[in-house]
Formats: sequence, C-alpha cells, structure tokens
Amino acid sequence: MDYDQLASFLEVAKLGSFSRAAEKIYRTQPAVSAQVRLLEQECGEKLFDRSGKRVLLTPAGEVLRRYAEKLRDLQKEALQAIAELNQTPRGKLFIGANEATCLYVLPQTFARFKQLYPQVQISIYRNFSQKVQEGAVDLGIVTLPQTASNMEVIPMFRDEVQVVVPKNHPLAKNRSVTLKELIAYPLILPKTGHTRNVMDRLLREYRDQLQISMELASVESIKKFVGAGLGVSLLSRTYAGPEVPAGVLKLIPLEGHKLFRELGLIYRRDRYLSLPAKVFIEVVRESTPASKASNLPRPGRDTATPKTAAIR
Repeated sequence: MDYDQLASFLEVAKLGSFSRAAEKIYRTQPAVSAQVRLLEQECGEKLFDRSGKRVLLTPAGEVLRRYAEKLRDLQKEALQAIAELNQTPRGKLFIGANEATCLYVLPQTFARFKQLYPQVQISIYRNFSQKVQEGAVDLGIVTLPQTASNMEVIPMFRDEVQVVVPKNHPLAKNRSVTLKELIAYPLILPKTGHTRNVMDRLLREYRDQLQISMELASVESIKKFVGAGLGVSLLSRTYAGPEVPAGVLKLIPLEGHKLFRELGLIYRRDRYLSLPAKVFIEVVRESTPASKASNLPRPGRDTATPKTAAIR
C-alpha cells in the first residue's frame, strides 16, 4: 500500500461515497475504486460495505482508518519539521486556557512571547477539556495534578485560595475565618469546575446549614457580586489582585485549612509540536523559577495534608 491509496481510502471513509471522494481529490471514480480494491487485496479483508445507499466501513476498514490517519498525520509532521529548520517561528499557536487563567496568570507570559516572536498568532480555546488529548490545540493550561500518562506537564503557577468578602463586611476585620463563621453568611459558589468540587468537599459537613446565594460561571462574576454585597466566596489571591488594593474586596485566610490553586502547562508527549508551541514552552520554562516549580506536587500525586489541599 502507498500513501496515495490511503489518502483515497480516507476520503471515501469520510464522505461515505466513492463518487464524492473522487470529485474531492480530482480523480475518476474507477481510479478510486481500483485503489481501494488494491488495499482490500493486500489486507485480505473487505474495507467497505457497499450494500446500502451510503458506503460504510467494515470492522477491518475501521482498523485501517485509524492507522491511515496516523500515517497521514506523521507525513504532515515530517514535512512541517523539515520546513521549520532554521525558520523564525510564525503561524498560529493554539492554547487551551480558561478565562481567569488568561486574565491573571498568562498576560506577562503572552507579552514576553509576543515580544520575542511577533509573527506568531495566538488563538485561545476556553472549552478545551479533550482538545489537547485530541490534538485540536497544541498546549493546555490545567489544574494540577494531571494524571494522563501521555501528557508532559510543566508546573507554572501556585497561589493560595482565601475567603473573599466585601470591604465593609463583618468578617473583613478578622485576621482569619473559620468554616463555621463562613457558613453564617450567604455563599457565592462557582457553578462547576475544580474549585467548586473542593468547596463542596470542604463544606460537606455543613451542607444542611449552607445559604447558597448564587452559583456563577466565571471568576469575574463572582468578584462583582461579592463586591456588591450579595455573598462571600473563596478565591485565588492573584485573581482578586486588582480589587483588593482598590479597597473593593478583602481577602482573609481560612483558619485551619491551607488551600492552593496549582496550574501546569500540558502537551501530548507523543505528538509532534509545532515550532511556535516549542518556543512558547521555552518562554514558560524561563518565566517559571525553578524554586517555585519545585514546591509543586508532582503531576498525578496529591501531596496535601489534612490542613493543606490543592484546588483541583
């Protein structure tokens, strides 16, 4: 089998039609059919079920499709790697990161990267839970620990999570706040995500006493409504950075519990990385002090003690 045969096979599998595949790759239908027949002869199995209106893959065809897609991707990666030799990074870099990470963790990294590589365009994907795994984005920034065995992880951010209240709140004068004091007030919770899971576990024994005022989808919304006096919440210190010096919000440590939010840059170690992705990784490594990274738990391990927990 050769690459040309596999390319024709993949088009037929994608479009479910020999005639439409032939049109797509500018060949005649008999030529495409002949290529598929040669593949079937070599494999010793039928690759397509031609009995219906739409051509469907057989079980053998499904197996070949997976390997043919890998070969196609490898060919693209090989050509890209050769083309990148001695080149200045350019093109697009696809990164998965949520809104708060983009606003409060990445600006300086992005600024440094754009200063060094102005010809690279950065595209951010906010809903990317599977996109790094699927290869739809080059890099992702996720909460640690990360347990996927095929992912390389570079720790890049660690920040304490504390109680956040309006500046004139009764708790604002406290040096620390207990869970019992916290639940005496309406709570504003993140609607979903790792932080919400940690808060649910933390407050489980008080669930019958909780006053949940609001459930919100973004850090920005939580800050706005806490500042408006509609409730209290838990928030990373960095995320409350602008509002605390301005006197809008007050951060207070949670007594008896040390909570941390830890983020890492991840990428598939078994996939070829584009040149823009490689140089972005280098910028992250240079901007993450070794001493800071060494304090983070290893990916896939939870090093928290009963009074210290990572926001996951």
